Amino acid sequence: MIRRSLREWEKIAYGEDDATIAEADAARLVEASRRSSFAGRGGEGVLEHRRTHLRARGVVGVISVPGCQLEILPKIEAMDEADVADETLRRRLVHMLAIARDIRIDAQDAASLDWQRDTLLEILIRLFCRKMLVAVRQGIPRRYIAHEDYLPALRGSLDVTRQFSTLAAQPQRLACRYDELSADIALNQVMKAAISHLVRLSTSADNQRCLRELSFTYAGVTPVPPSALRWDRIVLDRTSGRWRELLSLARLLLGERYQMTSAGHSEGHALLFEMNTLFEEYIARLLQRALAGTAFRATTQGGHRDCLYEDGTGRFRTRPDILIRDGNGIAMVLDTKWKRMTPRIDDPKQGVSQSDVYQLMAYSRIYECDRVMLLYPHHHGLPPELICRQYDIALAAGTDRLIVSTIDVSASHSSVAGALASLVSRFLPQTNVTAI
Repeated sequence: MIRRSLREWEKIAYGEDDATIAEADAARLVEASRRSSFAGRGGEGVLEHRRTHLRARGVVGVISVPGCQLEILPKIEAMDEADVADETLRRRLVHMLAIARDIRIDAQDAASLDWQRDTLLEILIRLFCRKMLVAVRQGIPRRYIAHEDYLPALRGSLDVTRQFSTLAAQPQRLACRYDELSADIALNQVMKAAISHLVRLSTSADNQRCLRELSFTYAGVTPVPPSALRWDRIVLDRTSGRWRELLSLARLLLGERYQMTSAGHSEGHALLFEMNTLFEEYIARLLQRALAGTAFRATTQGGHRDCLYEDGTGRFRTRPDILIRDGNGIAMVLDTKWKRMTPRIDDPKQGVSQSDVYQLMAYSRIYECDRVMLLYPHHHGLPPELICRQYDIALAAGTDRLIVSTIDVSASHSSVAGALASLVSRFLPQTNVTAI
C-alpha cells in the first residue's frame, strides 16, 4: 500500500519516488474524491487535478483506492511552530473532532493510538475498536420488542379479534401477542453496520483482528445497509448511556454530517472533513462550556432571519455560525473562518475578506446586535500575541463594533476555552465568564 500525506492547500507532484505520487494513482484518487459531497460543481472541491500535480483544498481526511492512500492534514500550528510533524497534526485534528462530537479521549486511549505510523482513518478505527471492546464486555443493549404470531400454544396474551377472524377456521393455532427481549434493535444495527463497513476499509492487522472479534458479538443482529439505518429509532437511557460516544464515532465513520464516506462504481472510499465546519463546531462547543453558569448561552446555526422581503415574503435567509444570546435577545454574532490571516506588514487588512466584513455588518443590522466578531485560527506567521482588533461600524465614532480576533487551536482545550471566555468577557462585560 502506497501512502502519501500532504497539508491542506499544498500540492504533491507526479512521480515514482517517496515524495511524489504516480499519475495513475492520482487519477484514481481524484475519481474517488469527486464522489464526495464536498467535491462541488466542478468536482475539485477536495482535490485539484493539474497537469503536473495534485493540490489539496480546505477538506481534510483520507482518500483510498486499491494500492494507494492519500491523507490530507489540516494546518493546525502553534504560535512558535514553523514546521510541525504529521503525527502532531493528526493528534490535534482527532482531539478537535472529539470536542465537536462529545467523544472522550483519556490518557489511556491516547497512548494506545499510533499517531506516527497510522493514518487518520486507522486512528479513528482503532479508537472505535477500543471503546467497543470495553462496551461489549458489559453486554450489548437489549430491549423488549412486541411480536404478533400464530403459535400452537398461548404465549403472552390472546388477540381475540385475529383469533376469531383470521384463524376462525384454524382453532389449533392461537393468535398471540407477546414481548421478547432482543438484541436486534436500531442501536445494535448501527454498530454492526459500522463494524462491517470498517472491516472493508481498514488495512491495519490489529484493527482487522479486533473488528472480526466484534463481528462475532453481533452475529445475531440483522445486517442493515448504512443508507437504511434508522437513526431516529435509537433511544439512549441510563442503561445504554455508555454507547453515546460510540454512536458519535459510528456517525463519523459511516458518514452522517460534515464528512462523507462513499463508494461508487470504481473501488475506493473517502473519509473527509470540511475544516470550516469542524472549526465552527469546535469553537461553538467550547464556547458553550465557557458560558455555562452565566446569563448568556451560545447556539449554533440559529437565527434564520431573512435579509430581504418581497411583498411581505422573506427572501435570502441568513444563518450565522454562532449566536450568543442574552435571554430573548442577541448579544453577539460570531462567525468562524478557517482562513490564514496575513501579517499586518503585508496587508493592512490582514487578509480579512471584504465580503466577510459586509456579511457581519448585515448580521449586525438584521439581528439588532451591536457586537459582531470574525474569529480566525492563529498561526506561526502572525505575531506571538493573539489578535484582537475592533472597528467602529459605519461611523468613525459609532457604538456598533466589529471585532477581528484569532484563537490558538493548537493549545489544550481548557486553554482554548479560557481564551474564548476572556474574549467574550472583554466585549460583553456583564457575562462574568471565568476560564475553565
